[in-house]
Amino acid sequence: MSFSIAGKTAIVTGAANGIGLAIGKHFADRGANVMFADQDEDALIKELGENPEAENIRYFAGDLRQKLSIANLLSATIDSFDRVDILVNGSRQVVASDPLNPDDDAMETLLQQNLMTALRLSQIIAKRMIKQSEGQTGGAAGSIVNLSSIAARRTHPDLMAFSVSTAALDQMTRSLALALAPHRIRVNALAFGSVMSASLRTTLKDNSKYRDDIEEHTPLNRIAAPGELAEAAQYLACDASGFMTGQVLTVDGGRTLLDPVAAPAH
Repeated sequence: MSFSIAGKTAIVTGAANGIGLAIGKHFADRGANVMFADQDEDALIKELGENPEAENIRYFAGDLRQKLSIANLLSATIDSFDRVDILVNGSRQVVASDPLNPDDDAMETLLQQNLMTALRLSQIIAKRMIKQSEGQTGGAAGSIVNLSSIAARRTHPDLMAFSVSTAALDQMTRSLALALAPHRIRVNALAFGSVMSASLRTTLKDNSKYRDDIEEHTPLNRIAAPGELAEAAQYLACDASGFMTGQVLTVDGGRTLLDPVAAPAH
Protein backbone atom coordinates (compact mmCIF):
# COMPACT_ATOMS: atom_id res chain seq x y z
CA MET A 1 0.00 0.00 0.00
CA SER A 2 1.10 3.53 -0.76
CA PHE A 3 1.70 6.30 1.76
CA SER A 4 1.28 8.86 -1.01
CA ILE A 5 -1.43 11.51 -0.87
CA ALA A 6 -0.24 13.29 -4.01
CA GLY A 7 -3.15 14.44 -6.15
CA LYS A 8 -5.67 13.97 -3.34
CA THR A 9 -7.74 16.92 -2.16
CA ALA A 10 -7.86 17.58 1.57
CA ILE A 11 -9.84 19.98 3.73
CA VAL A 12 -8.05 20.80 6.98
CA THR A 13 -9.93 22.80 9.60
CA GLY A 14 -8.33 24.74 12.43
CA ALA A 15 -5.59 25.36 9.88
CA ALA A 16 -4.53 28.92 10.69
CA ASN A 17 -2.02 27.89 13.33
CA GLY A 18 -0.56 25.08 15.40
CA ILE A 19 -1.45 21.49 14.61
CA GLY A 20 -3.94 22.17 11.81
CA LEU A 21 -1.48 24.47 10.05
CA ALA A 22 1.31 21.90 10.36
CA ILE A 23 -0.87 19.14 8.91
CA GLY A 24 -2.08 21.34 6.06
CA LYS A 25 1.44 22.39 5.08
CA HIS A 26 2.70 18.81 5.35
CA PHE A 27 -0.08 17.56 3.09
CA ALA A 28 0.62 20.31 0.56
CA ASP A 29 4.34 19.51 0.60
CA ARG A 30 3.44 15.89 -0.17
CA GLY A 31 1.54 16.90 -3.29
CA ALA A 32 -2.03 17.07 -2.00
CA ASN A 33 -4.43 19.88 -2.86
CA VAL A 34 -5.24 21.52 0.47
CA MET A 35 -8.04 23.83 1.53
CA PHE A 36 -6.94 25.51 4.77
CA ALA A 37 -10.07 26.43 6.76
CA ASP A 38 -10.26 28.57 9.87
CA GLN A 39 -12.27 31.37 11.42
CA ASP A 40 -9.19 33.58 11.74
CA GLU A 41 -8.76 35.06 8.26
CA ASP A 42 -5.90 37.34 9.32
CA ALA A 43 -3.90 34.36 10.57
CA LEU A 44 -4.59 32.42 7.37
CA ILE A 45 -3.35 35.33 5.25
CA LYS A 46 -0.30 35.75 7.47
CA GLU A 47 0.66 32.10 7.02
CA LEU A 48 -0.39 31.53 3.40
CA GLY A 49 -0.49 34.96 1.80
CA GLU A 50 -3.60 36.74 0.57
CA ASN A 51 -3.19 34.97 -2.79
CA PRO A 52 -1.26 31.74 -2.13
CA GLU A 53 1.42 31.21 -4.76
CA ALA A 54 1.23 27.42 -4.70
CA GLU A 55 -1.37 26.03 -7.10
CA ASN A 56 -2.36 23.32 -4.63
CA ILE A 57 -3.19 25.68 -1.72
CA ARG A 58 -6.37 27.63 -1.05
CA TYR A 59 -7.89 29.00 2.14
CA PHE A 60 -11.41 29.54 3.47
CA ALA A 61 -12.30 31.85 6.35
CA GLY A 62 -15.56 31.28 8.18
CA ASP A 63 -17.23 30.17 11.40
CA LEU A 64 -17.72 26.44 10.91
CA ARG A 65 -20.18 26.31 13.77
CA GLN A 66 -22.60 27.77 11.22
CA LYS A 67 -24.16 25.37 8.70
CA LEU A 68 -23.97 27.96 5.93
CA SER A 69 -20.21 28.29 6.42
CA ILE A 70 -19.83 24.50 6.16
CA ALA A 71 -21.77 24.48 2.88
CA ASN A 72 -19.70 27.38 1.57
CA LEU A 73 -16.47 25.60 2.52
CA LEU A 74 -17.46 22.55 0.50
CA SER A 75 -18.47 24.71 -2.47
CA ALA A 76 -15.18 26.61 -2.36
CA THR A 77 -13.23 23.34 -2.28
CA ILE A 78 -15.13 21.88 -5.24
CA ASP A 79 -14.73 25.12 -7.19
CA SER A 80 -10.97 25.04 -6.58
CA PHE A 81 -10.14 21.34 -6.88
CA ASP A 82 -13.28 19.59 -8.24
CA ARG A 83 -13.44 16.99 -5.46
CA VAL A 84 -12.60 16.19 -1.84
CA ASP A 85 -10.86 13.00 -0.71
CA ILE A 86 -9.66 13.76 2.81
CA LEU A 87 -11.17 15.69 5.71
CA VAL A 88 -9.10 16.55 8.78
CA ASN A 89 -11.32 17.89 11.58
CA GLY A 90 -8.72 19.95 13.41
CA SER A 91 -10.87 22.85 14.60
CA ARG A 92 -10.87 22.51 18.37
CA GLN A 93 -10.89 24.57 21.53
CA VAL A 94 -9.52 24.02 25.03
CA VAL A 95 -10.93 26.02 27.93
CA ALA A 96 -10.95 25.44 31.66
CA SER A 97 -14.27 24.55 33.26
CA ASP A 98 -15.65 24.46 36.78
CA PRO A 99 -17.28 21.06 37.38
CA LEU A 100 -19.23 22.40 40.37
CA ASN A 101 -20.58 25.59 38.83
CA PRO A 102 -24.01 25.12 37.22
CA ASP A 103 -23.65 28.50 35.47
CA ASP A 104 -20.43 27.49 33.70
CA ASP A 105 -21.26 27.14 30.00
CA ALA A 106 -17.93 25.58 28.98
CA MET A 107 -19.58 22.19 28.40
CA GLU A 108 -22.04 23.57 25.84
CA THR A 109 -19.29 25.64 24.20
CA LEU A 110 -16.87 22.74 23.76
CA LEU A 111 -19.49 20.22 22.68
CA GLN A 112 -20.47 22.68 19.97
CA GLN A 113 -16.91 23.48 18.94
CA ASN A 114 -15.17 20.11 19.32
CA LEU A 115 -18.01 17.69 18.55
CA MET A 116 -20.88 19.20 16.59
CA THR A 117 -18.71 21.15 14.14
CA ALA A 118 -16.78 17.97 13.28
CA LEU A 119 -19.98 15.94 13.01
CA ARG A 120 -21.79 18.34 10.68
CA LEU A 121 -18.75 18.82 8.50
CA SER A 122 -18.15 15.06 8.32
CA GLN A 123 -21.75 14.47 7.29
CA ILE A 124 -21.76 16.95 4.41
CA ILE A 125 -18.28 15.98 3.18
CA ALA A 126 -19.15 12.27 3.37
CA LYS A 127 -22.17 12.88 1.14
CA ARG A 128 -19.88 14.52 -1.41
CA MET A 129 -17.41 11.62 -1.19
CA ILE A 130 -20.24 9.14 -1.78
CA LYS A 131 -21.53 11.11 -4.77
CA GLN A 132 -18.16 11.44 -6.48
CA SER A 133 -17.41 7.71 -6.03
CA GLU A 134 -20.59 6.50 -7.72
CA GLY A 135 -19.83 3.90 -10.34
CA GLN A 136 -16.38 3.21 -8.93
CA THR A 137 -15.39 -0.14 -7.44
CA GLY A 138 -12.50 -0.90 -5.11
CA GLY A 139 -10.31 1.49 -3.22
CA ALA A 140 -11.33 4.05 -0.67
CA ALA A 141 -13.92 6.69 -1.46
CA GLY A 142 -12.52 8.98 1.21
CA SER A 143 -10.88 9.32 4.61
CA ILE A 144 -11.90 11.40 7.63
CA VAL A 145 -9.40 12.11 10.41
CA ASN A 146 -10.58 13.64 13.68
CA LEU A 147 -8.12 15.36 16.01
CA SER A 148 -8.93 14.18 19.52
CA SER A 149 -7.00 14.11 22.80
CA ILE A 150 -5.84 11.75 25.52
CA ALA A 151 -8.01 13.92 27.78
CA ALA A 152 -10.83 11.62 26.69
CA ARG A 153 -9.18 8.98 28.91
CA ARG A 154 -6.93 10.99 31.26
CA THR A 155 -8.98 13.78 32.73
CA HIS A 156 -8.47 16.60 35.20
CA PRO A 157 -11.15 18.49 37.21
CA ASP A 158 -10.42 21.76 35.42
CA LEU A 159 -10.74 20.07 32.01
CA MET A 160 -14.02 18.24 32.49
CA ALA A 161 -15.75 19.93 29.55
CA PHE A 162 -12.81 19.34 27.23
CA SER A 163 -12.53 15.71 28.33
CA VAL A 164 -16.23 15.07 27.73
CA SER A 165 -16.14 16.73 24.30
CA THR A 166 -13.14 14.67 23.16
CA ALA A 167 -14.60 11.44 24.55
CA ALA A 168 -17.74 12.19 22.55
CA LEU A 169 -15.57 12.83 19.47
CA ASP A 170 -13.94 9.41 19.89
CA GLN A 171 -17.32 7.74 20.02
CA MET A 172 -18.50 9.75 17.03
CA THR A 173 -15.43 8.45 15.17
CA ARG A 174 -16.42 4.85 15.87
CA SER A 175 -20.08 5.42 15.02
CA LEU A 176 -19.37 7.19 11.74
CA ALA A 177 -16.84 4.52 10.82
CA LEU A 178 -19.57 1.90 10.93
CA ALA A 179 -22.10 4.08 9.14
CA LEU A 180 -19.71 5.00 6.31
CA ALA A 181 -17.89 1.68 5.87
CA PRO A 182 -20.43 0.43 3.28
CA HIS A 183 -19.58 3.54 1.25
CA ARG A 184 -15.82 2.84 1.47
CA ILE A 185 -15.17 5.91 3.62
CA ARG A 186 -12.81 5.40 6.54
CA VAL A 187 -13.05 7.39 9.78
CA ASN A 188 -10.26 7.46 12.35
CA ALA A 189 -8.92 9.79 15.02
CA LEU A 190 -5.62 10.97 16.44
CA ALA A 191 -5.57 11.30 20.23
CA PHE A 192 -2.54 13.29 21.24
CA GLY A 193 -0.94 14.44 24.45
CA SER A 194 0.86 17.71 24.97
CA VAL A 195 1.65 19.32 21.62
CA MET A 196 2.86 22.90 21.18
CA SER A 197 -0.45 24.20 19.84
CA ALA A 198 -1.38 27.86 19.87
CA SER A 199 -3.47 27.41 23.01
CA LEU A 200 -0.72 25.56 24.90
CA ARG A 201 1.87 28.14 23.87
CA THR A 202 -0.33 30.86 25.37
CA THR A 203 -0.80 28.84 28.55
CA LEU A 204 2.94 28.32 28.97
CA LYS A 205 3.58 32.05 28.66
CA ASP A 206 1.33 32.63 31.65
CA ASN A 207 2.62 29.70 33.71
CA SER A 208 6.22 28.58 33.18
CA LYS A 209 5.93 25.80 35.80
CA TYR A 210 3.27 24.17 33.63
CA ARG A 211 5.92 23.04 31.13
CA ASP A 212 7.91 21.29 33.89
CA ASP A 213 4.76 19.51 35.07
CA ILE A 214 3.92 18.32 31.55
CA GLU A 215 7.43 17.06 30.86
CA GLU A 216 7.61 15.32 34.23
CA HIS A 217 4.45 13.35 33.40
CA THR A 218 5.51 12.46 29.85
CA PRO A 219 7.89 9.47 29.59
CA LEU A 220 9.66 10.96 26.56
CA ASN A 221 10.12 14.08 28.72
CA ARG A 222 9.13 16.73 26.20
CA ILE A 223 6.28 18.50 24.45
CA ALA A 224 5.73 17.45 20.84
CA ALA A 225 6.05 19.85 17.92
CA PRO A 226 2.90 20.26 15.79
CA GLY A 227 4.64 18.73 12.79
CA GLU A 228 5.08 15.43 14.63
CA LEU A 229 1.36 14.76 14.25
CA ALA A 230 1.41 15.44 10.52
CA GLU A 231 3.01 12.11 9.57
CA ALA A 232 0.46 10.23 11.67
CA ALA A 233 -2.36 12.19 10.04
CA GLN A 234 -0.96 11.33 6.61
CA TYR A 235 -0.91 7.64 7.54
CA LEU A 236 -4.59 7.71 8.51
CA ALA A 237 -5.45 9.61 5.32
CA CYS A 238 -3.54 7.46 2.83
CA ASP A 239 -4.02 3.99 1.33
CA ALA A 240 -1.43 2.46 3.66
CA SER A 241 -4.12 2.42 6.39
CA GLY A 242 -6.77 1.16 3.98
CA PHE A 243 -7.99 -1.59 6.32
CA MET A 244 -8.13 0.69 9.35
CA THR A 245 -11.32 2.43 10.42
CA GLY A 246 -13.00 3.41 13.67
CA GLN A 247 -9.67 3.57 15.48
CA VAL A 248 -8.24 6.20 17.83
CA LEU A 249 -4.47 6.31 17.32
CA THR A 250 -2.57 7.63 20.34
CA VAL A 251 0.42 9.93 19.90
CA ASP A 252 1.38 11.12 23.38
CA GLY A 253 5.03 10.40 24.21
CA GLY A 254 3.92 7.57 26.48
CA ARG A 255 1.69 9.75 28.67
CA THR A 256 -1.20 7.29 28.90
CA LEU A 257 1.14 4.51 30.00
CA LEU A 258 1.47 6.15 33.40
CA ASP A 259 -0.87 5.91 36.37
CA PRO A 260 -3.76 8.29 35.58
CA VAL A 261 -3.60 9.80 39.06
CA ALA A 262 0.11 10.58 38.64
CA ALA A 263 -0.34 11.90 35.13
CA PRO A 264 -3.42 14.07 34.73
CA ALA A 265 -4.17 15.21 31.20
CA HIS A 266 -3.27 18.82 30.35
